Amino acid sequence: MNKRWGYWLFFVALFLAPFYLTEFRLSLLGKFLCFAIVAVGISLIWGYTGILSLGHGVYFGLGAYCMAMYLKLEASRGHLPDFMEWSGVRELPWFWKPFAHPVVAVIAAIVLPTLLAALLSYLTFKNRIKGVYFSLLSQAVVVVFVTLFIGKQEWTGGTNGLTNFSTVFGFSLSSPLTQIVLYWLTAAVLALIFVMTRRLTTGRLGKVLIAIRDAENRVRFLGFNPTVYKVFVYSLSAAFAGVAGALFVLQVGLISPEMMGIIPSIEMVLWAAVGGRHSLMGAIMGAIVMNTAKSFLSENYPDLWLLLLGALFVVVVLFVPKGLAGIYESLAAVRIKAKRGHEREARVDVS
Repeated sequence: MNKRWGYWLFFVALFLAPFYLTEFRLSLLGKFLCFAIVAVGISLIWGYTGILSLGHGVYFGLGAYCMAMYLKLEASRGHLPDFMEWSGVRELPWFWKPFAHPVVAVIAAIVLPTLLAALLSYLTFKNRIKGVYFSLLSQAVVVVFVTLFIGKQEWTGGTNGLTNFSTVFGFSLSSPLTQIVLYWLTAAVLALIFVMTRRLTTGRLGKVLIAIRDAENRVRFLGFNPTVYKVFVYSLSAAFAGVAGALFVLQVGLISPEMMGIIPSIEMVLWAAVGGRHSLMGAIMGAIVMNTAKSFLSENYPDLWLLLLGALFVVVVLFVPKGLAGIYESLAAVRIKAKRGHEREARVDVS
């Protein structure tokens, strides 16, 4: 019950943030909540199922580009996007045309990452490729997509990516009210995904996932097909990343191939590791804490912030291997042990 109340208080504090944060800090927090959505998906596949993916930046980027294409077309007001004109393109490519409709962009931001993840995971898990081999394969997918998006400058904007958006659904993106609404939308999506994922992991399916993580061959011997479960959770985590990418573009107003590369993909894993990969709330807190530390250190120690951030990660891994969630669990265990000790002393006194 205490933990449930903690969840309620956390999300209430998030929804009230526009009333006590400045516009700049609220924008940062909105971006961090997008990262937290990705971290929940990482926790689901890594912490609960034992799948270490180092390529979730691709799914994040695909979702972001889908939303960015709609925003770019809306900003162009019926004309070719500026980067296409600079590249000598005469006509809008056929696959860009459906993204003139916001509903198509939203659906594509979820469906495309999900389909790509389902295809990749099915081909690998069916052939029982796992562990470090799957991690390396996921990194190879990142390299392929980043190279493709940079090379096709006339379609994707190249290294500059897509930017210079002005409106969303007809509302100005520069309006403080629009930014607050987008922040609340991001917080609501994070809360919805957290509740859905928590119910999934605390039910029968969650027990099967943990069993696959700990003893996949035994699960197979018991008559379950681990491939089906692994493809499902991996595709679901990719859908989360796609949603996060779409919300990220709305919050930040920019997406480029650099944001879907290997380094961002590894950072996503670090968020879950710092927060506690076996805890969904820990993953959320890890994303917020690590990115807050990154922002604070880069602002106050511009020459040393990378070293300090790295040191912070090393300290957490060495001294708190279960992450921030492990600290809470340790304190809770101490309280329970102390309570039982007091109860035993009370029984002894009575006797």
